[in-house]
Amino acid sequence: MDYEGFFRDRIAKLHEEGRYRVFCDLERHRGAFPRATRRSGKAEGEVTVWCSNDYLGMGQHPKVLAAMHDALDRCGAGAGGTRNISGTTHDHVLLEHELADLHGKESALLFTSGYVSNWAALGTLGAMLPNAVILSDALNHASMIEGIRHSRTEKVIWKHNDVMDLEQKLAAIDPDRPKIVAFESVYSMDGDIAPIAEILDVCEEYGALSYIDEVHAVGMYGPRGGGVAEREGLMHRIDVIEGTLGKAFGVMGGYIAASSALCDFVRSYASGFIFSTALPPAVAAGARAAIRHLKESSAERDLQKRRVAELRARLDAIGIPHLPNPSHIVPVMVKDPVKCKYISDLLLDQWGIYVQPINYPTVPRGTERLRFTPGPLHTDADLDHLAKALESLWAQCQLARLPRAAE
Repeated sequence: MDYEGFFRDRIAKLHEEGRYRVFCDLERHRGAFPRATRRSGKAEGEVTVWCSNDYLGMGQHPKVLAAMHDALDRCGAGAGGTRNISGTTHDHVLLEHELADLHGKESALLFTSGYVSNWAALGTLGAMLPNAVILSDALNHASMIEGIRHSRTEKVIWKHNDVMDLEQKLAAIDPDRPKIVAFESVYSMDGDIAPIAEILDVCEEYGALSYIDEVHAVGMYGPRGGGVAEREGLMHRIDVIEGTLGKAFGVMGGYIAASSALCDFVRSYASGFIFSTALPPAVAAGARAAIRHLKESSAERDLQKRRVAELRARLDAIGIPHLPNPSHIVPVMVKDPVKCKYISDLLLDQWGIYVQPINYPTVPRGTERLRFTPGPLHTDADLDHLAKALESLWAQCQLARLPRAAE
């Protein structure tokens, strides 16, 4: 087989379909987020980042940086190995206690990423609960899908956010079988939010373990940043809460929060935990500082909500179509993969605005979009500049507009 030819042909197809992904070489400016230096060949220039999952700018927060510097000076760079051999540090222990407290659970367990925490936890629970079946929302993240696939247990997909369909599928399963209902709170591409209370009602009626992914919600919602479930007073009813440290908390890593027995079970049996080198202690310390700050401060969340509302108002004023949703994610709909990539390139090259195009397979064909995540550190001038750029490029690409809000 011509291996190299095969690889080149597949890459060429991505180019033809407008789906080839180019990574932007960025250097964020400490204390000046969302500003960054973009390098392309020998050229460089300043850009404003509009698509970061560091939703609140906590990756730049002085408390986070100070905690990381302190831990680096105390402990050095790495953790020294896997958690079960030599990699559990006091900073890991403190962070797990902080996370358990955040979610009102007995225990929490750290992983190297949110992807790994979903893959390891769902994979282990599904594989080891005897004759289990996992019921997965149709729009669950790839990490959840991979965890379920890794478990090799039976999978049932229920229609996205459709509680009636979930109940029908649960009712068709032997009542004695272990059942896990896996879903997200905030879905990151459309920005819609699950009907958590109704899902939990059905889980409790049919004896199913509830597993919620709150990666796009932790830090963002609730009086202490515990997520949508905290905001709605539902954390105590959820069996497993999974989250990330790499989005609103601004660092990296993933975790689950649950009962002591469940966390200990996953700790003891999950290969993704057992055989992975632990997070550096400086990362754990930085994450803990971010969590502690956002437990006490709502200023970042309040300003972020205001920026989202302001961006949507500007888009409405110029007729740029965007998906309505109750979350912090603003999907601007292009609905064409080539034009989506083209607009993204022009925003970057001509306007100094960085936003990645979202194309298939991340979203269905025909729903291509630019996914904006306004944050508390974006300014009025940033919003005005973005609106002006989109209005110009929408006309240049002859894309359909909605009636302007003023009309």
